[in-house]
Amino acid sequence: MLTQASTKPSTAVQSATRAPRRPRAMSGTGGRTAALFLTPFFTIFALAMVAPVVYAMVLSFFAQQKSGLGFGEAKTSFVGLENYLQVLQSETFVGGIGRLALYCLLYIPCMVGGALAFALLLDAAVTRARKLFQLLVFLPHAVPGVIAALIWAYLYTPGVSPIVSVLQTGGISLNFLDNQMILPSIVNIAVWEWTGYNVIVLFTALQAVPRDVLEAARVDGAGEIRAAVSIKLPLILPALSVIMLFTVIGTLQLFTEPSIISKATASVTSTWVPNMWAYDAAFNRHNLNQAAAASIIIALMAAVLSWAVTRFSSRNKA
Repeated sequence: MLTQASTKPSTAVQSATRAPRRPRAMSGTGGRTAALFLTPFFTIFALAMVAPVVYAMVLSFFAQQKSGLGFGEAKTSFVGLENYLQVLQSETFVGGIGRLALYCLLYIPCMVGGALAFALLLDAAVTRARKLFQLLVFLPHAVPGVIAALIWAYLYTPGVSPIVSVLQTGGISLNFLDNQMILPSIVNIAVWEWTGYNVIVLFTALQAVPRDVLEAARVDGAGEIRAAVSIKLPLILPALSVIMLFTVIGTLQLFTEPSIISKATASVTSTWVPNMWAYDAAFNRHNLNQAAAASIIIALMAAVLSWAVTRFSSRNKA
């Protein structure tokens, strides 16, 4: 009896020591399985994202030069940072950056502020027919950017626009396509396109706010505005930070709307914003090297601004 009793604990100890070995085998198998499924993604990512960026960087350090007073054959030669200097010394490119900065100052507050206001209204207890309002707010985002720009180009064009006709009937003469109004007009298109998308993101974040905290605030006498400012806003700051990050990156990629509007007015030139400048350099002036340099400059601007937004957001969270 004593012998049997003494052998049982040793068996239990041995089985307990052998048990942790199973997760190791499972983790190794899981790692290989994960690598197998992730390989196609990383392959496509490397070919579609990393390789073009590397190729653009290499292309930006070279230039096509002709000998014999420009009548000889073009030869590719290494020029270092000369393409970058020429791009930064271009008045049209620098002017496009300034124009893009004004666009950001108008677009980001209007779009983010409008999305936040709509999301808070949808989350309010007094709001009815939420599904219908969500659909109506999100519907403009479902329209492709090219189609949206074409629709607004029609609504901006004098002589065919019903909006312009109604304003003229009321004695208001307003040309949305002149030099003074073209920037706010393009901002309006972008706000119309992207506000609904960000409303859904913020509204989803608001649904995760603990309702017992809101009920406690209402018991203490806080109204809807006080609850929104003091409770809801601090709790959805992470979602708001993500929206700000994507919005800043998206503004630097402005291309579709001004490209379409340029067909209806001379106020928007082929180099109106940096992306249009790079497109014009590549396909109109056939200078791929300067276009690559301009693209790298735009990418660096996006990286710096993304870092600044992320840094500012992390400080607010702290």
